[in-house]
Amino acid sequence: MSKSINVDQLGRWRMILGKHSQDQLSSYCNDGLQLTSDQQLMDEALAAIYDETEGASGGSRSAGLEKSSPRLAKWLGDIRTYFTEDVVAVIQQDAIEKKGMDQLLFEPEMLKNVQPNVQLVGTLMSLSGQIPERTKETARMVVRAVVDKIKMTLEQKIRQAVIGALNRNEHSPIPHVNSIDWKWTIGRNLKNYNAGLKRIIPERVYFYSRAQRTNNWTVIVDMDQSGSMADSVVYGAVVGSIFASLPALKTHVVAFDTEVVDLTEKCGDDPVDMLFGVQLGGGTDINKSVAYCEQFISEPGETLFILLTDLYEGGNQAQLVRRMQEMVASGVRVLCLLALSDSGIPSYDEGLARKLTALGIPCFGCTPGKLPELVEGALRGNDLQSLADRVKSNSKTPS
Repeated sequence: MSKSINVDQLGRWRMILGKHSQDQLSSYCNDGLQLTSDQQLMDEALAAIYDETEGASGGSRSAGLEKSSPRLAKWLGDIRTYFTEDVVAVIQQDAIEKKGMDQLLFEPEMLKNVQPNVQLVGTLMSLSGQIPERTKETARMVVRAVVDKIKMTLEQKIRQAVIGALNRNEHSPIPHVNSIDWKWTIGRNLKNYNAGLKRIIPERVYFYSRAQRTNNWTVIVDMDQSGSMADSVVYGAVVGSIFASLPALKTHVVAFDTEVVDLTEKCGDDPVDMLFGVQLGGGTDINKSVAYCEQFISEPGETLFILLTDLYEGGNQAQLVRRMQEMVASGVRVLCLLALSDSGIPSYDEGLARKLTALGIPCFGCTPGKLPELVEGALRGNDLQSLADRVKSNSKTPS
């Protein structure tokens, strides 16, 4: 291995281990270890949060950062310059949670410079009662940016999944690009393959029927708003608003801790308002929320119940299991998402998950990108456990 590669590797280790490793790592280099200018800026940005060594002023490097708005603004700019979006999200969250840098959230000029992400929205939701009036509009802008990004990613895919599931055997003469049945169209036009152009020239394009009936299915999204479910609640609220926009579905969105909050009216309008109506934290009474949701089930065979919770039940667990058993027996399609998040790897009550799985209720973590496939399969009547096995996150879930 060449000396230059060694020096480069040592520089990386220097940034990982922090300032206290400088002398030790320098001993491995003939000319000492010197960071490049970019590495120095990266090191300073990381040290502000993670390095507790003493600085030149006699205090920790992080101590001066949270007191100075100009330094905070520069720090925010540096981390966004030198690190990827995913890494920035982690660093920002650590700054808020581990260093108590409330200025990032409570000062409008600071919040404008923070990178919007799902984790930040969860933090804003948990602190919504503490956000100063002068910062509330900026906070809404941050939440709006995240909501719009999620909708841009998921909305069309979920629409196509629902339309495809509910109208898969009906074709319509009314053309609409969002309703093209690609599989049927390609299959029926293979005879029109043009070898010269190396393309299929369709004689006819087939479209799924634009559902004339409304409220064909009832979809209930029941969300645990305990603090550990913050990311999942953000995604769940946006997904609930997408469901509510589809005329083929009658949608109900409910959030719960030890009390139950019906968010159905808000989800039909603006998911940002719905998110600010959520109060993260507190205890958990899943049984109470399921009991509340039972009133929405009028046609069990055309009802999809999505329970979004890590199953840490603080209420009556035996009664909860009995309710879920009765729900499944009536014909309701029931899914328990232990997490709906980018990582999709949940921490959950394994004992309760096994009990529900034994009833035929799959309990698993799911990433947002897999949700359209999951919803389509559930509405089509596919075997739920097989469907869960196909889309669930890479995590230990009950079998």
